Amino acid sequence: MRTHARTPLMAVLAVAAAAAAAIAWAVVTLESANSGLRIEQHRFGQIPVTVYAPASGSNLPVVVIAHGFAGSQQLMQPFALTLARNGYLAVTFDFPGHGRHPVPLPGSLREHDALLAALLGTIDVVIRGAGALPAAGGRVALLGHSMASDLVVRHAQAHPQIVATVGVSLVYGGAQPLAPRNLLAIYGSLEPQAVQAFGRSMVAGSPEAAIPGRTLGSFADGSARRYALAPGAEHIGVLYHSHSLREALQWFDQAFDRPTPAAFTPFVAARGPALAILFAGVLALGWALAGLLGRLNAGRRASAGRRFSPRTANETASAGRRDRGGWLVVLLAPALLTPLLLRVVPTSFLPILLGDHLLLHFAVYGLLTAAGILWLIRRGTIAAPQPPQVSRAGALSALAVVLWPALALGWPIDRWLFNLAPAAGRSGLIVLMACGTLIWFAADEWITRHPAAPRWAYPATKGLFLASLAIAVALDLSRLFFLIIIIPAILLLFVVFGLFSRWSWRATGSPWPAALAGALAFAWGIAVTFPAVAR
Repeated sequence: MRTHARTPLMAVLAVAAAAAAAIAWAVVTLESANSGLRIEQHRFGQIPVTVYAPASGSNLPVVVIAHGFAGSQQLMQPFALTLARNGYLAVTFDFPGHGRHPVPLPGSLREHDALLAALLGTIDVVIRGAGALPAAGGRVALLGHSMASDLVVRHAQAHPQIVATVGVSLVYGGAQPLAPRNLLAIYGSLEPQAVQAFGRSMVAGSPEAAIPGRTLGSFADGSARRYALAPGAEHIGVLYHSHSLREALQWFDQAFDRPTPAAFTPFVAARGPALAILFAGVLALGWALAGLLGRLNAGRRASAGRRFSPRTANETASAGRRDRGGWLVVLLAPALLTPLLLRVVPTSFLPILLGDHLLLHFAVYGLLTAAGILWLIRRGTIAAPQPPQVSRAGALSALAVVLWPALALGWPIDRWLFNLAPAAGRSGLIVLMACGTLIWFAADEWITRHPAAPRWAYPATKGLFLASLAIAVALDLSRLFFLIIIIPAILLLFVVFGLFSRWSWRATGSPWPAALAGALAFAWGIAVTFPAVAR
């Protein structure tokens, strides 16, 4: 889609109207999943807990639902809503150091025993608190995702009164793959085979013997086992896939001996399509708003090349693009040098796991890119930038560009995906993290939006940044392993904010609003979602 003054105004307004309608439909659809439920916020000690239960009923079977590493209880809403709408008392919560929990985790990832004790202790407290709720019956089952799948399996092994256990993206770090009572292992079909092997071994004794969709053993004696695959889903998508939700519901129904009438169609909170339409509407509305801003800033985009250089934009581009070797050095060198430099630099100074490495990775990468920019200027490939020209309309446009992603993306993410509200002590971490992210985003936006930049520069720098992170993980796998999990999330954010950046550039004629918006979004996300630890 185009975003400039030549796009017909009626077309821009039509897109805006369609996007607003799509957003409204998605919000109504997502909120309607709460129909007929009583949803209450509790605190068991300092643990933030959400209880989902039918509006009426008593002696309900209880399912305690645990999120994974760097997650929060919002991620597990689809399971909680599905179970509660079908007669269960479902309980979600935030682990220490995660979500809205005010207490950090003890130590670092290497302090395995202390971490494990804190996480398992949290599950114990939540189970006891859930069992004391007025509508709770006497029997409890567990469901956990990723890191928490290991935890719920460990707890169920030690407490045979747990009726059933569901591990979503099941990983298990115990010495022996001893399955607890009535175990269901669910994976997305796109998850690595090495990860799926954990569940296949626990279900059938060996990875080769497990067949997706086949139930082994008996619920009566607790030996029931099943391995299920959600087609086309990966590590996060598996939480929103209708197949995962149905498998879990049917498993608990059988474990609790709750027969389903033949004509009954259970409710399944498969909110993936509604979320996709919601965020597509947000992006489309962002495009339309950028088009309207572009009309307020007519002429700023045309003069953008002159603010990069005293020469005309065409002359600058022509001179700069001839120096292909110089551009390759500037784009490639930071990707290779940053992980090598950080390999010998201490990165354990922030009270959030892996956040310190990401802060330094952004900062060092950005400083190396800035050094490359200076090198290109001295080389004569590009000329030094001119001071920006600030107008009232330009300032208001820049403010809109910064605020729109925060409001339009931040609110629905916090409500329906994962926590974005800073817990105690995290507000200052956002500022510190922004010191690193702003260096990279400012340097990257400036160099990739320069008239002389190759057309492929913008996507290339994002791919190279991800490659640089992958190199860092490979050089220090034991400490940075969990960064592998978030690389797909960073890629998705790069795509989304790449669109906002493009539209912002066309609307304002300046790279700085998009740089500030991207830097704040990444700083906020890292500082708020990564587990907090007590240093």
